[in-house]
This record gives sequence, C-alpha cells and structure tokens, in this order.
Amino acid sequence: MAIVTGTPPTAGETDGSTPISALRDLALASAAPAALRAAIQVGIADALGDAPTPVGALATSLGVNPEVLGRLLLNLRSYGVFAETPDGIVHTPVSRLLREDNPQSLRYWVLWVTEQWVWELWPDLEQAVRTGRGHFEERYGTGFFAHLHSTSRESTEIFNRSQTELSRLTSAAIAQALDLSDVKTFADVGGGRGYTLATLLDANPHLHGTLVDLPAAVAQPDPRLRPDGSLASRSSVMAGNCLEKIPVDVDVYQFKSILEWDDDLTVTALKNAAAAGHPGSRILMITNLVDDSPEIRYATGIDLLFLLNTNGRRHTKKGVTELVRRAGLQLDGVTPVGSLLHVVETTVTG
Repeated sequence: MAIVTGTPPTAGETDGSTPISALRDLALASAAPAALRAAIQVGIADALGDAPTPVGALATSLGVNPEVLGRLLLNLRSYGVFAETPDGIVHTPVSRLLREDNPQSLRYWVLWVTEQWVWELWPDLEQAVRTGRGHFEERYGTGFFAHLHSTSRESTEIFNRSQTELSRLTSAAIAQALDLSDVKTFADVGGGRGYTLATLLDANPHLHGTLVDLPAAVAQPDPRLRPDGSLASRSSVMAGNCLEKIPVDVDVYQFKSILEWDDDLTVTALKNAAAAGHPGSRILMITNLVDDSPEIRYATGIDLLFLLNTNGRRHTKKGVTELVRRAGLQLDGVTPVGSLLHVVETTVTG
C-alpha cells in the first residue's frame, strides 16, 4: 500500500530541483558563507595537502571536533568545496582558493564579506528597500570606513588584504588593456597597497606613479613601491582622502573598484580629481558594470552589500554616464577589460 503525502511533482520536477527544494536551499544559503568562514578560521585548506586525508586525521591535526568537522565538510562538499574519496578528504579547484599560498587565493575576500559587521547589516535590507537607502550611519554613528578604521584594526587588515587579492586577479588584464604610452604621470587613487599600480609601472618603464589612499591602506604598500623597492625611483606613496582633496597633479587618475559609494560621494571624488589635474588629464573609472554581467549573483549580491555599508551601488552603463555628466567630465568611452571589469574613460575639459 502506497502512502501519498503532499502534491505529486509536475512534469519537469522529478530531477531533484523542484521549486520547493530550490527555495529551501536558497533560504538556508547563509550556511554556505558561514561554513566557508569556519573552514578558513580552523585552517582546513592550508592543512590539507595533495594526498587524501581521513576526516579523523585532519581533525587531529587541526585540534577540532572530528564529528562536527565531518558535518562542516559535508555541507561544503555540496558546493564543490573539498571532496571525499575512499581514502579521505581532498582538495577541489574551489577549495584550493582558500589556501593562503595560492596565487589566486580569495581567502581574505571571503573573510571580508563574512565579517561580523556583514551579518549585522543584512537584516537592515528591508528598511533599505522601504526607504531607498542604507542606514549604516544611523546604526553606528559614523560612515563605514571611518567606523571600520577606528574600531577594528583586524577587519581593516582583512579588507586591505582582500583588495590585494582582487587586484592580483585583474591587474595583468588592466595593464594589457590600458595604452599609457603617451602618459608620463599616473595616480592610483584609493589604490590600497598599490598592487595594481606596481603592475602598471612594471609594464610601462617610462611611467611615474603615485599611490593615494587613506593612511591605514598605504602604511604597508606593495614591496615594489617602498623606499628600497624595485620601483622606488618611479613611484610615490601619499596618504590622502579623495573625498576631501587629491594631493597630486598627474596626466591620468585611476579609480579602480572604489567609486561604488553613494552617488554624491562618487561625484565628489571625480570632481576632486578634476580639480587636482589639468585640462586634458584623464580620469579612469575601472568597475564591474552590472549590465550583462556574466556573474550576476556576485554582481547583484555585492550591489546589495554596498547599499547597506556605504549607501552605494554597482553601476550600470547608464548610471555611470550620468555620474560623469554630473562631475563635469567628458565621457570618452566604456571598454570591457577581461571577463568582469570595464574602463570608463573620461577627460578633464577646460
């Protein structure tokens, strides 16, 4: 005798991916970033070598509970993070990106987007939808970066390292795409520790570059930009806040993946670059436009996070064009770089 409960599946719903299962998976998706963060914090990826390792042996080496470690790994394996063979746990291409020694590591980026403040902000999304803006300042009494730098040195360090990780993934493509043959001076504004700037200087031996960012970001610049570094003679490092004043007049200003704040602040930064430069100076916005993004979940997820922490956004081509107009700049073109980024090229007019 068969027992039937619920509604039988309709056609096309017998492959294990029904609307019900899809919604349940989505509603519990927060378990995935929590599991990734825990895996990084207990050191699974770094402890696991090339050979399969039984869960018990892995737990012993990490000093963690073997039963709960197995449960954590079971969840991560469902997303392709680690795998299990008859001989034990092994790496996958995804889990290797959690290793600190991986050239394409995203370890610190994962930590950055799973920091405590992120979990605190997501419940504010309802209010943002109702009011049309984020409410970080109402919650914490100050702007996002001021709060970050004043309250959490550890989180600031994680942020700086995460930005260097992202720069490692994109800087070579940017250096290849930008024609700087007629440029003498270049500034990377908000360039973090200067990985992208150093890559551009390596690719353009005639170029002099200046790194400009907040004091916490430039305190430990890329080794190539330090006084004893290989690029010291062609580079300068300056502390500065692009929302107040940019302290250098150059031929080209670059804003890479930072002008995604509140629109008014973005316009302020662009105007400050125009005021610092001279007629004919170029201002480049390098960003991930959400239009036709091949990684739409990533692009739209970051867009919502920007809304909550800085009242910012991921731009569309139409939106960024309007920001350029408001800043009084001449729009020269929008060019794809690699699979995700775009260069929005503008010029300071007379």
